[in-house]
Amino acid sequence: MTTNHESVFRVVLIEDDPMVQEVNRQFVEKVEGFQVVGIAGNGNDGLRLIEEMSPNLVFLDVFMPSLGGVETLRRLRSMSLPVDVVVVTAAKDAETIRTMLRSGAFDYIIKPFKLERIRQTLERYRAQHETWTEDPSVTQDELDRLLMGDLSSDGAKPNAGSSRETAKSISSEQEDLPKGLNAATLKQVLLVLNRHDSGLSAEEAADGVGIARVTARRYLDYLEKTGSVKLKVNYGGVGRPVNRYVLARDQNDQK
Repeated sequence: MTTNHESVFRVVLIEDDPMVQEVNRQFVEKVEGFQVVGIAGNGNDGLRLIEEMSPNLVFLDVFMPSLGGVETLRRLRSMSLPVDVVVVTAAKDAETIRTMLRSGAFDYIIKPFKLERIRQTLERYRAQHETWTEDPSVTQDELDRLLMGDLSSDGAKPNAGSSRETAKSISSEQEDLPKGLNAATLKQVLLVLNRHDSGLSAEEAADGVGIARVTARRYLDYLEKTGSVKLKVNYGGVGRPVNRYVLARDQNDQK
């Protein structure tokens, strides 16, 4: 199983329509760090494939021959396999949605859908995994962001005015990001830093953007390595020193 952002999340698709299979595969693999490792056309084949491939995540349709999605998810949970499930289906009646969510679906996506909706789900899935594996515990605010945050842009809403200028300050080097980082979130982190001349801690940046603390720390560490922010250690007060990230002057003044 994948336990860090440098590894690839393995995905199995259970979908009976070949055209939808291909669309789902392409959408999943457009998100950095996710790879489709198997495809099944019905629930019975899908359960066997899950046992064989040990994926991190399953995309599951509801309406399928042989064994539909509702019963497939029930059997999967009875098998106690360590895998998460995203339901991707045309079924939009309340009873089916409630049933799948009660059975432990991570998310429910109604067809037709756009790439950005898939990206939102996978980014939220990634953020949760990073939090569970990198932090021994989380705060209620962090948990709320993970469970309810809109990670299409990691929950952040850019402010008017200076937001456009700060977004333009992303250099071409920063656009070639390491695995697990995306340009939209990077821009939001820069926007938050731009509003705080005295700098921010990783926790404060996370609160400002609306992402998990471990995720914010990865973006801040990247920006520090590229010279876009400067790291200052605050030794004041009792307890451990606090790292504060300050937007570099040339980055802050660039138009």
